[in-house]
Amino acid sequence: AFFAYANGENRQSLSGQVKPYENANVSDEGYPDGLILNSAINELRKLKQTNTPFFLGVGFFKPHLPFNAPKKYWDLYDRNSIPIAPDPDIPEGIHPLSLGKMGEFYNYKLSDEKPTLSQPVSDEYARKLIHGYYASISYIDSLIGKLIAELNSLDLDKNTMVIIWGDHGWHLGNDRKWGKHTLFERSLKSALIIKLPGKVNKIKKVNSIVETVDIYPTIMEFCSITPPYKLDGESLLMKIKNGEKRKKNIAYSYWKDGISLRTNKYRLTKFFREEEPKIELYDHLLDSNENKNIAHLNHELVDSLMPTLMKSIPKFYEFN
Repeated sequence: AFFAYANGENRQSLSGQVKPYENANVSDEGYPDGLILNSAINELRKLKQTNTPFFLGVGFFKPHLPFNAPKKYWDLYDRNSIPIAPDPDIPEGIHPLSLGKMGEFYNYKLSDEKPTLSQPVSDEYARKLIHGYYASISYIDSLIGKLIAELNSLDLDKNTMVIIWGDHGWHLGNDRKWGKHTLFERSLKSALIIKLPGKVNKIKKVNSIVETVDIYPTIMEFCSITPPYKLDGESLLMKIKNGEKRKKNIAYSYWKDGISLRTNKYRLTKFFREEEPKIELYDHLLDSNENKNIAHLNHELVDSLMPTLMKSIPKFYEFN
């Protein structure tokens, strides 16, 4: 189901002889996410009958590759008007290993073009892929809307918290990369929307640094449950309700041989590899797209941030 196409086949069953996108003229149920919505709605109706507290996790596949969505969602966009990445070049002062490989795209053997760090795709193909990504997001946006509408119609919205969360971001040609496997902001920044029950919350964009591990303690506090053990995360509930300042203002991320620390102003990344440079530093006030590694120009700053980064190394990381 993860890599499904409208004909009922998937990437594996077709031995990879597929494109990384599809815009079949089908209903929402023509792809697995539409079926997932139907199952979620049925589950909500059952839960309504129990009249007991519940947790319902609904996992949609899109906008993960392949960028497959019903044609009507592709039709929402004019491809010629879709902008390509504003930062298409490899960041200055890094080793290409920091961008990893683009193996995901090589699983689709009928791709129009094969992206590499040395050979970027054409603007035309970039727009086609971004078009598919946008269509996939609009598809899921519509499904989430239908799920929330059902929650409201069942009168469950009065005491139900809704959290919409994405597990990672994506390079859409940014830094000459197509994919998610990096320690750059493009990969690490993910969607997080929290709706408390009752009256409609004032829509507010919060710029605080938060982590995925903060979601669980937020749910626990909302449900007035004391966690049975110490948590790495910190509840966001008081921040949402009252705008209270949080104790924690950093975030850690991990990928393969690297660890990244994000503060309000900087991103510091350390790679445990032979190839130099192993340290990357980006100033988000001046360079929010992380286009230039300035670690070699700011040794004192790197030294001041490094202890905070290093104390986050998990025990299962076998690094020196």
